Order: sequence, then C-alpha cells, then structure tokens
Amino acid sequence: MIDTQTAFDRYESLRDALPSATFPTRSQTGRDLSDTTAHYDAYILDAFGVLNRGETAIEGAVERIADLRAAGKRLIVLTNAASYTRVDILAKYHRFGFDFTADDVVSSRDVAFANLPKLADGKVWAAISAEGDDFSDTPASANIEDLIANPDLFGTAGGFLFLSTARWIDTDTAALSQALKANPRPLVVANPDLVAPREDGLTIEPGMIAHDILAQTGTDAVFYGKPYDNAFESALARLDGIPRHRIAMVGDTLHTDVLGGAAAGIGTILITDHGLFKGFDVAPYIKLSGIQPDWIISTT
Repeated sequence: MIDTQTAFDRYESLRDALPSATFPTRSQTGRDLSDTTAHYDAYILDAFGVLNRGETAIEGAVERIADLRAAGKRLIVLTNAASYTRVDILAKYHRFGFDFTADDVVSSRDVAFANLPKLADGKVWAAISAEGDDFSDTPASANIEDLIANPDLFGTAGGFLFLSTARWIDTDTAALSQALKANPRPLVVANPDLVAPREDGLTIEPGMIAHDILAQTGTDAVFYGKPYDNAFESALARLDGIPRHRIAMVGDTLHTDVLGGAAAGIGTILITDHGLFKGFDVAPYIKLSGIQPDWIISTT
C-alpha cells in the first residue's frame, strides 16, 4: 500500500516522461456526471475510481451509466487494468451490474497486445502477470510465458511484458533490474498507473515498479495506456464522428486521466470521492501540478 501524497509526489517527479497539455484556467464543479451532460455527447470512463473501487462497484455508478445511455450518450471504458483478459474484464463489469459490451471497452492490455512486436530467433516475452492469466487473448504472432512460474526467463527471455503487480515482490524487481543490466532487452509496460484505488487503500501498480527499474538500469520502456496517446487514440477511434470538444475523459487522477485527456484534446472530468484523492481536498494538488480539469465532481 501507498498513501496519496507519496503517489502524487512520484507522479510529479515523472512529469518529464508524461505527455504535455494545456488546461483551462478554472474548473466547473458539480455533484455527479448528470451535471455535465449538456456539455458532452460521449464519455470515456476510467474504471478504478469511477466505476469501481477494487472489486466493489461505486454506489450509484450502475444507475448513472444507465441514465447516460438513456440520454443518448456514447460510452467507452478506457482502463489501465492489464491483469484481465477481455472475457474476464467484461465478466467483472457484468458482475457489478454494468451492461458494457466488448465494443465498449478498451484496456491498456488490448493496446499493448495490438502493438507487441514479434521477437527474433523464437524468443519469448516473459510476462509479469496475475495468477491464472492464460494469455488467451494474445496475438498469434506473440509468444508469451509466465515469468513468475519460470524464473529462468530472467536470463533467456527476449523481452519483458509487465501486466500486473499481484505476484510481484521486491526481490523480483532486483532480479529484473540485474537481468536488464546484464543483457538489455525490451520492456513493455501495459499498465502505466503508479497506484490503483482498492477497498482498503492504494496499491502499487506496474508503472511504479517500471519507473524504479528504469531509474536503476538506465534502459528504456514502452508504455501502453493512459496518459499516453496510444490508449486515447484507440478509444477515440470508437467515437468516430463526435467532435473532440464534445467528448470527456472521466477519471480519478490528475496525471493519467486528466493530463492524458487534455493532451488528446478532449474534455476532462475529475471525480474526487472514490479514487486517488478520496478524503482529500484536491485543490492544493491541482495548484501544485498545474493540471486543471474542465470539471470537478464528487461522484460518478
């Protein structure tokens, strides 16, 4: 677990590695997404902190999504939750009571897999993944194996694919850093988040570990997911025909959701009550970072 101030400070320390954007001089405020519907025809929704917190749906979120659909709004979920296959992530949302279809969901895992290069000489991608991940959604051209189940891959893999921190411990970070120093290879990070909101606090996510490894090794990594344009362009492709100023990114973080949405040229809505800033006054963090959302609302 990690606290909000530490996570914010780490995000700020990485600003040079994040997209740049322009922001409004002030934010409009409201209670929930219903206060914003006159301004937007489509919403790109973060999952953690907007639809759910950990394995629990946010109170009122299922009903709000239904209301937005009834009002004719287009909805896309854009999530950095790379631990789940497409089948599993849809099953999770349906278990919560949401009616999203496969066409409504873009995950950073999807984006990474769509861009994952084939390694030369029959080498495999060593995946840092959650328990039970069968990589059934892997492209036919990619050869992926479980690094945690086969530590020999630290030495033999052609590249590393970071999907989840669920089974990752500090000694694994040291081992991967040493492996990359000894033999530099590609590192693909399919979840750029530093933290994620769960029922009992914030957990450390792949982006945090990856940046620590990059600092230790001096190697490079490719990140797929918010706040990078590869994720936003994938989501926006599903909203063809809607002007960008009529689309809003809805999220709980400044450095992934708001920064990424602003860099993509769409509106931004920060939800404060369920994610990174739960229990905090967000105003000082906005002032310190200079990342100003178009809207600040309390809940979905």
